Amino acid sequence: MLLNLIVYQPQGLLQVVSHTPLWVWGLLAALVWLGASQLRDRTAGLRRTQVMPLGMGVFSIAGLLSAFGGSGAAAAQALSAWLAAAVATTALALWLQPMPPNGTTYAPASRSFHVPGSAMPLALILGIFLTKYFVGIELAIQPGLARDSVFALQISALYGLFSGLFAARALRLWRLARGSGL
Repeated sequence: MLLNLIVYQPQGLLQVVSHTPLWVWGLLAALVWLGASQLRDRTAGLRRTQVMPLGMGVFSIAGLLSAFGGSGAAAAQALSAWLAAAVATTALALWLQPMPPNGTTYAPASRSFHVPGSAMPLALILGIFLTKYFVGIELAIQPGLARDSVFALQISALYGLFSGLFAARALRLWRLARGSGL
């Protein structure tokens, strides 16, 4: 339905965007700022490198629970799909790239990392935000989708994929620190 709105009824999409609450755009601006801060090389402590993956995981779970219900069998299925996708994605990402990218170092004395800039966090943040935004639009247009188990499982798996990629990135850094005598 959303694709139909974008392709065949662009004025409908403009109406949706214009009726989006202002706080959503503020949230988007804050998330873009957070993701953009990851574009440049930086130094960060272990705790700080773990906060964003946890926060984005919570944001993705909140997105799926707000869309598909916070309790009952549907919520349990959605959380299970999210968890399965997150674990599978984390495992695959760690298998494909077990250590952080070149240029990432850990200084045990200061307990901090030097992390090269990357666009990946920004892309993942925007992926989670846009998924939540477009799911909200779809559910506003077709409220019955909230009870569609196939739709719920697909969206839950997508949220899990994003969370798994964040988790893999954090685990790579944790491995580096652990290998340096954390």
